[in-house]
Amino acid sequence: MSIKSIANGYEVDCRPQGRNGKRYRKRFKTKAEAQQYERHLMATRNSKDWIDKPQDKRSLTELIELWFYHHGQYLKRGIRDRAILDMVNEEMGFPKAYQITAKRFSEYRASALAKGNKPSTINRNANRLSSVFTALIKVDEFHAQHPLKGISRLKEKPTEMGFLSKSEIIQLLSVLKGDHLKVAKVCLSTGARWGEAEKLRGSDIVNGTVTFHDTKNGKNRSIPITPELHEEIYTGHNGRLFKNCYAAFYSMLRTQNFDLPKGQGAHVLRHTFASHFMMNGGNILTLQKILGHGTVMQTMRYSHLSPDFLSEALTLNPLSTI
Repeated sequence: MSIKSIANGYEVDCRPQGRNGKRYRKRFKTKAEAQQYERHLMATRNSKDWIDKPQDKRSLTELIELWFYHHGQYLKRGIRDRAILDMVNEEMGFPKAYQITAKRFSEYRASALAKGNKPSTINRNANRLSSVFTALIKVDEFHAQHPLKGISRLKEKPTEMGFLSKSEIIQLLSVLKGDHLKVAKVCLSTGARWGEAEKLRGSDIVNGTVTFHDTKNGKNRSIPITPELHEEIYTGHNGRLFKNCYAAFYSMLRTQNFDLPKGQGAHVLRHTFASHFMMNGGNILTLQKILGHGTVMQTMRYSHLSPDFLSEALTLNPLSTI
């Protein structure tokens, strides 16, 4: 390590973790600034456990702003995630970085549960907060140990999954009309989310295949459709095929009084597609690609609907051999 005089100032050239560690070089106008920076590097970037590292007194508010600058702004839902992080920050009492510990987060979690928040919501917020420190560590903006490392997730109850029977599909389609009928048919034919289908443009339909953009995971998905559906929805123009019509669809869905899980709206169409796909003998890996799931574990929730699911229980149980 060294501080050397250069033209118009001083340069710090330092390897706080030894000759094989990362090299830091920075220029300053005064020697005092250079010395202060060198001491900072030795205290915060060293690999020596016996050298005390200073507490990070930046606020969580500052860390969230840094996260958004370096990482969050590039995420599809970065603005929404930032708003949720700001809410978590407020609920935790606007802590400093060094005050964020497993105990403090556990207390926040217990308080959130007491207020009626679902474990799944709290787990998602924990992931968001954890990602702040993970991202800042990667860009060398946070140098302490990850404060949420090793914290287990709250146990979540399996979500109830409802889908429409064939007769219910026919009943629903009979009361829909116009754009919300067409969007519903796209969802039932491709497993698309309502928002993905509603935003389709004429240019997204090529050779009998629809391509969904702006999906939940940011990846495009292409699914074939029947010639009949193609003729029904394609206008011959490259612009938007449908108007925003979710409110009209939801209103009609509610009038049918289907026995659906609480809070389930247009997503029932996606569940209905996947459920009937498996009941009709579809392959679980193919379904994963159609739905755009990142892992097959997300798709396995539909596996029990396959006609061959655990069919060995019929032939390999002890009574079948007597």
